Amino acid sequence: MPFMPEMFAFCGKRFQVYKRAHKTCDTINPVRGRRVEHAVHLETRCNGSAHGGCQASCLLFWKDAWVKPVSNATSAPAEKRNRLVSLTDVSTTSTCSEADVWNHSIDNGAPGPDPVYVCQATRLPDATSNLNWWDVRQYIDDYRSGNVGLWRIFCGLTYFLFLGVSNLNNRLGCRMRQFYDLAHPVWKGSPFPRKPGAIPNDQTTPSRTLGLQPGELVKIKSHDEILQTLNTRSRNRGLYFDAEEVPYCGGTYRVLKQVTRIINERTGRMQEMKTPAFILDSVICQSRYSECRLFCPRSIYSYWREIWLERVGPAPDAVTSNSVEESSSRPECVASGR
Repeated sequence: MPFMPEMFAFCGKRFQVYKRAHKTCDTINPVRGRRVEHAVHLETRCNGSAHGGCQASCLLFWKDAWVKPVSNATSAPAEKRNRLVSLTDVSTTSTCSEADVWNHSIDNGAPGPDPVYVCQATRLPDATSNLNWWDVRQYIDDYRSGNVGLWRIFCGLTYFLFLGVSNLNNRLGCRMRQFYDLAHPVWKGSPFPRKPGAIPNDQTTPSRTLGLQPGELVKIKSHDEILQTLNTRSRNRGLYFDAEEVPYCGGTYRVLKQVTRIINERTGRMQEMKTPAFILDSVICQSRYSECRLFCPRSIYSYWREIWLERVGPAPDAVTSNSVEESSSRPECVASGR
C-alpha cells in the first residue's frame, strides 16, 4: 500500500475514523471485492497534487502502522476522544525518506512520453488479496466494525436474492421489477436501480451546460428523467450511470467541483474527459447494489453530468447582476451588509 505525498499534509493531525478498511473494490481487474489487512479510512481524501492534478478525490487508505489511537483520558475534549493521529516520525530502521515518497509517485521506468502515476488506486491489487462475495466473514466484519448496520445488510442481501430470482425468467423478472417499483416506498427505498436507458446505442446522447460552480446547490433529477438521457448501455457521452446513484435521485446537494481529468487506474496515465462531470458533497458510492463488492467502504465519489442536474436558485451571473442593480437603486442594502 503506497504512502503518497498528498498524505504528508495530514500527518500529526487528529481525524475521526470514518470506516474500517477491511475490504475494498478492485476497479483495475474485472471489478471484484478485495481483502485489505490492517487499514482504516479517515476523513481524508487525495487532492492529486503529486499525481498530475487528478481530480478523483479518492478516500485515502491508512495502514494501522501509520496511525495511533488518541488517549481516552477524561481530560480530553469529548469531540477528540476515540480518534486517531497519523505518525510523523520515520522508523530508525527505515531507509525511506520524504523525497523517496515523492519519487515513487511516478513510474520512471514506464515506456512512452506520458507519465505513469503510482498511487493507492493503481496499486490496489498488489496491496490486497482475493475476497469472494460468498465469504460470510466479510459481512460479519462489516457489522462488527460498525461500517454497516444490520438493516442495511439485510436489505443488501435481500436485494441480491431478489435480483437472482428475477433473472431466472424474463417474464417473471419483468413482473418482479414492476412490483419492486410499486412497493419500494414501503421500506423507504429507491426504485429498481438497474434499468436501461431509452436511447439506442447508435444515437448520440444529449448534453447540457449549466455553468455550475463549486458551492452551488443543485437538485438531482428523478431516475426516470435521467433514463431519458442514457443509451441502452446506461451511458451518457460515455459516462456510465451506476445503480449506486439511484438513491440520490430527487435530492438536493452542494457542488464540490468539476472533474475534467482523472488517472486511469488500469494504466496509471492521466485521462481527460471530453465532457466534464461534477462531484457533489456527500454523494458517494455506498455499494448497496454492487455485485461481488457489497458494502465496500471505499466511498468513491459519483460522477454526474450537468444534464442530470438542476440548479437550485439563480445562476451566479444572475446573482451578481441582481446585486449590482439593487445596490444602485437601494443604497440602504449596502449599509446593512447585503
